[in-house]
Amino acid sequence: MERIVTLHVERLPEGVYLATSESLPGLVAQGRTLTETLEIARDVARRLIEARAERNQDLGGIDPVSQAFDFPLVVGG
Repeated sequence: MERIVTLHVERLPEGVYLATSESLPGLVAQGRTLTETLEIARDVARRLIEARAERNQDLGGIDPVSQAFDFPLVVGG
């Protein structure tokens, strides 16, 4: 089942990106590019969700993907 995890992504002064999530504690991902950071974050989120499921822990604020949802689209100018 696909789920939506809200990420906070920031570019650090060192030039790398850092992604964290309040909805999925423990999710921390860092990459050289935004794409790399999101790929790492997706992998970390998947592993954290699987670990919680194995322990029968509540997934809290991690909702299943519905038929419609908001998605921020970043467009260069």
